[in-house]
Amino acid sequence: MFHTRRHHLKQMLAGSVGLSMAGLTGQTLEASTVQTQFTHHTPKAKRVIFLFMHGGPSHVDLFDYKPELQKRDGGELPFETPSNIDAKRVLMKSPWSFKQYGECGQWVSELLPHTAKKVDDLSLILSMHSKGQSHGQAVSMLHTGSDNLVRPSLGAWVSYGLGTENGNLPSFVSIGPSSGHGGPRNYGSAFLPAEHQATTIGRQGKIGNAKIEHLVADSKAPQRDERRLSLIQSLNQSHLDRLGPDKRISGMIEAYDLASRMQRSAPEVLDLSKESPETQDLYGIGTKETDNFGRQCLLGRRLLEAGVRFVELSTGNVWDQHGGLKAGHERNALATDQPIAGLLTDLESRGLLDDTLVVWTGEFGRTPTVQGSNGRDHNPQGFCSWLAGGGVKSGFSFGQTDDFGYHAAVDRVHMHDLHATILHLLGINHEELTYRFAGRDFRLTDVAGRVVDEIIA
Repeated sequence: MFHTRRHHLKQMLAGSVGLSMAGLTGQTLEASTVQTQFTHHTPKAKRVIFLFMHGGPSHVDLFDYKPELQKRDGGELPFETPSNIDAKRVLMKSPWSFKQYGECGQWVSELLPHTAKKVDDLSLILSMHSKGQSHGQAVSMLHTGSDNLVRPSLGAWVSYGLGTENGNLPSFVSIGPSSGHGGPRNYGSAFLPAEHQATTIGRQGKIGNAKIEHLVADSKAPQRDERRLSLIQSLNQSHLDRLGPDKRISGMIEAYDLASRMQRSAPEVLDLSKESPETQDLYGIGTKETDNFGRQCLLGRRLLEAGVRFVELSTGNVWDQHGGLKAGHERNALATDQPIAGLLTDLESRGLLDDTLVVWTGEFGRTPTVQGSNGRDHNPQGFCSWLAGGGVKSGFSFGQTDDFGYHAAVDRVHMHDLHATILHLLGINHEELTYRFAGRDFRLTDVAGRVVDEIIA
């Protein structure tokens, strides 16, 4: 059902106040009470898990096999490069071998043996390009659709558009977010109501103790905690009553109430010990190299299963190999390959993959030319991303870079296009999901973006 933006905001404000009063009386609301639908067409996916390979993984060393690059190793790139690229014009072949896998015959590097077995579940976009030569610009572009302005994050837009499936949990969770390259902007709500920013777990690519900070109540004095919350919320409500509708205040009221509700429901969801040893082994938990990201992936699945709408997992800025490409990419691939393949397997076995969209991407790729003695520079001109589940074609690849993997050349897909496609799969028209701020209707894709229909099943 289509709602106007004004109707949607009125609903949201009313919902915030209603939740506040429920919190003051100690009630727990059902998920359906707070769920807000803003869909424009039938969705293929209900939720998203976003796997952020922070730093820029090298597409020509993972998924984008280039025989010409292998053949002309040490030769000169036969065309000009952007002036702000530090890499030499000398071609450097991939140090890893590639093979074709699955019924689809997709080329995958030996770096990713577990993911290679899942290629028939993937929809690869081999012609991505973005804006931003530096990490800060490109990470912001990936997360907010802008390379230099403070804008709501992708997860916040999804939360704003679809609301929550579980009123006792946040609709957006970011695990291991970085404090650099935009930091909180990458999971923030900017000018959207505050309840749409992410709840964070861990930092800098590390899951830590898999707990939400400052969530545990003082169990020795629960009545005192309830009185304290009641006082704070009554003051907030009085302030809101005096000023009239103010999304900043209603957002704060909802944030306090959500934290109160989460004290009862979140600990169970965050407890990974509830999972069987077999499931933990599937994700690589307990093995030094895969334990951290394995726990991130397993927690992500538990959050999705419990009704969280958008979950982002981050590796931290570890893929940035300006030098030491071989050692760095081998370490990073080892840490993430089995957990990600385990996640896909687990989602599928539980019947969740069909309506869960999995997105894997970095902020950009890396040059096919050498930097230093054995590294690669940033490359937003051409790279790859993949999607799985949630209504995309399986065992499919779309687009191409040039013969060396430098520029997106055939069926180019911009970052705005990726965002438009993610929203489309969730049932949202990216041109119609807008929010009025400072006299203008803003949207995630700004004034651009097209849905990549070719990858949709």
